[in-house]
Amino acid sequence: MRHARRRMVRRVTRLAAVGGLLLGGTMVTRAVASEPDAPSALPRTTAASAAQTGTDLVARLGTSRTAGSWIGDDGREVVAVTDQDAAAQVRKAGATAKVVPHSMNELKSATGTLRSAPRVAGTAWAVDYRTNEVVVRADSTVSAGDWKRLTEVAEGIGGFVRMERTEGTFTPRVNGAQPILSTGGRCSAGFNVTDGQQDFILTAGHCGPTGSVWFADNRGRTQLGETTVQNFPGADFSLVKYDSGRAGDGAAVVAVGGGKGVLITGAADPAVGQRVFRSGSTSGLRDGQVTALNATVNYPEGTVTGLIETNVCAEPGDSGGPLFSEGIALGVTSGGSGDCTAGGTTFFQPVTAALNQLGVRLLVSAPAGGGQQSASPAPSASATQGAAAPGAATPGSSTPATGGGAEGETLLARLTDTRNVGPGLLVVGGSLIALVATRYIRAEQDRKAYQRYYSASWG
Repeated sequence: MRHARRRMVRRVTRLAAVGGLLLGGTMVTRAVASEPDAPSALPRTTAASAAQTGTDLVARLGTSRTAGSWIGDDGREVVAVTDQDAAAQVRKAGATAKVVPHSMNELKSATGTLRSAPRVAGTAWAVDYRTNEVVVRADSTVSAGDWKRLTEVAEGIGGFVRMERTEGTFTPRVNGAQPILSTGGRCSAGFNVTDGQQDFILTAGHCGPTGSVWFADNRGRTQLGETTVQNFPGADFSLVKYDSGRAGDGAAVVAVGGGKGVLITGAADPAVGQRVFRSGSTSGLRDGQVTALNATVNYPEGTVTGLIETNVCAEPGDSGGPLFSEGIALGVTSGGSGDCTAGGTTFFQPVTAALNQLGVRLLVSAPAGGGQQSASPAPSASATQGAAAPGAATPGSSTPATGGGAEGETLLARLTDTRNVGPGLLVVGGSLIALVATRYIRAEQDRKAYQRYYSASWG
């Protein structure tokens, strides 16, 4: 009876081992089959293909026949044109055409007139592509007299300049996503960049002048680096060179709160109407839409041009923080008005313009299915991505904020990740061990039985 039970246990174990081999083999096959092909280029945001179509059309038709482009609520590109022939060409290209009375040349001429007028701190203006107007805003610090004089300038330009008063003040937003501190205040580490020799933090230019020393703690014990380049006003970006020369693990991750981060895989220019995300140490992760490009803001410290205008809220403490969408770097927080209770307007320094002027590259993470971490100034459009409604965008791939993404994972974590071949290999390995063990046990039992037989036969 005891021998029968042993034989049954061995048979069940062998069957389980063979079944495990088959199951593990299937898991490995499916995991390999499901691995995405390495893309030929880094992905842009989901709006990138549509935005590129609009940009190409505007470039082809010219600024005398167009007045900008934007992503509509349905995710399709809309191009403003000034004549029916241009509208037909836009529709033939698969975009939506909107016939408007004023060309981009007229709109830019209006902003030029505003820029040449006496400067008024607390004002800002940008072209609103959707309404075919130049929108001039003044915050609560602008006096009635200055507002009257600016209104007279606008009236002299024409009826397509819209004047608006806004609550709050247009001020730079000091602080940000990952705090960096100096004697001049607290700012944010926006994105990590490199010149090929050393790594830097790209942050807002108003955070501090050249020579500012930055720390990772408020007691000044952990020195990060020193500001080596500053551009403010005019633009709003600066470089902080790491003392160690290297950004270290997690260089391609931006923090979004709760110990989490987003992997950055490239840089690009946004489109009007695109959904975007901003991270800051005061108000955390917030989202909204791009409302205008090439905006001008007259801060008390000076005028900054070429900014991205958004309806994403921000508060003091969010400056220098990253603006991104789908893991694509778009800008660093410059300033704005309002707060995250009542809402407001926030402006961002475009990343691509800063990279080009500084001669540095963004430190990025390889996209899903890609290779090792690399540095790239801007990705090209991915063939697998098309237009999507602005609300369909996401911040990007999640990763621990303190880690290095895939590069920082342990071997055990990779093996036990159900998306990888590891679990299948573990099942195969365990099944082989069980099968070998049953064969060994059987062989050992046969050897002992052989010894007993011959001991009995030969005394």
